[in-house]
Amino acid sequence: MRILPEIIKVALSSLYANKLKSFLTILGIVVGIFSIISISTVIEMLQKSIEDGVSGMGQNTFYVNKWPAVITSRSEWLKYRNRKNINYNQYEKLKKVFTADVSIGAEQSGRNVIVKYNGEETNPTVDFLGVTPEAFSNRDLHALAGRNISQKDLESYADVVVLGADIVKKLFKKIDPVGQHVKIDGHKLRVIGTLEKRGEIFGQSQDNFAVVPLTTFQSFYGKRYSSVRISIKVNNASEYNELIEKATGYFRTIRKVPIGEEDDFSIATNEAVMGRINDMTAGVRIGSIVIAMIALLAAGIGIMNIMLVSVTERTREIGIRKSIGAKKNNILFQFIVEAIVLCQVGGIVGIALGVLLGNVAGSALKANTMIPYDWIFIGVLLCTAVGVGFGVYPAYKAANLDPIEALRYE
Repeated sequence: MRILPEIIKVALSSLYANKLKSFLTILGIVVGIFSIISISTVIEMLQKSIEDGVSGMGQNTFYVNKWPAVITSRSEWLKYRNRKNINYNQYEKLKKVFTADVSIGAEQSGRNVIVKYNGEETNPTVDFLGVTPEAFSNRDLHALAGRNISQKDLESYADVVVLGADIVKKLFKKIDPVGQHVKIDGHKLRVIGTLEKRGEIFGQSQDNFAVVPLTTFQSFYGKRYSSVRISIKVNNASEYNELIEKATGYFRTIRKVPIGEEDDFSIATNEAVMGRINDMTAGVRIGSIVIAMIALLAAGIGIMNIMLVSVTERTREIGIRKSIGAKKNNILFQFIVEAIVLCQVGGIVGIALGVLLGNVAGSALKANTMIPYDWIFIGVLLCTAVGVGFGVYPAYKAANLDPIEALRYE
């Protein structure tokens, strides 16, 4: 252990003396690690942004909807398009069969409108939807000022509206919006509340919407305008999966789905959405890892070749060191250190470039920046494994050179 620093110093000096060889060897490692880290960074950025968006569904909440949460092809879209819309009466029937252990809300959307106030109007258009009072808590929508829509508003078809933060910022810079009247798609509505800001996902604002009672929305556009989405929030988390099964059975009965046929509606949960997203990204991640492993294998073979050449070139040096007392383990360790240093330098450069360019690419997709610490750790381990794995044989060959024959080498 006392001569360990000296061995490391000799190894580093040797690498520095052969800068071009060292650079070319490092380059292969850089490419392999860069491939893994950059793609993994982008994927984790996208997944994190998607998770943030999915969390907007609310804790312990699932949805009953005509459409699945994720559609990946046109054929899927055509299949689900032919389903019958979920209507308000079906929502009320489902609500009646459940106990007080759940909160059941509904919402209906599909309109992009302009909100006008005192000569100003929103640009671009905003999402316009109708909801029941329970939808606010189910979706974790919280009032910043005023109040949310009440059951009385729903029953009386009240001409009232709750505004998202983007609309308030655009139209009510210095005025309290609560109590003011706005015009939406030709309808005059009184503002009864505003909502807390929720931020962006993939560069898209989550605050650019206006909410009215569901009955009011249907009075404007008709009950068949679009499908109603039902949200169910479970108060007791331990009953979550059980209540999903109950809701599925109840709703099959309400929709009169024949026994043996598949559901003509979809159940969306946080876990199901993330599972679908993970399935979509798994192929990309596996492909990137395979490509990176091939690059690292090529780099490892390059390290072995260069180290073998180095052993041949430094045969006389090895003979001199052995003749003055260097042991096999000293020579073995020196060459393994050289291989590991080459791999680690390449790994550090590859990780830095991968994280940097991965974040640039992810930001272009409007995903939140992040550092994939788990993949950085994996990258460091891979570099060490490649260094040791492909450096052992050249090191073993150098350590076992006969000192007399090595001193004769020209």
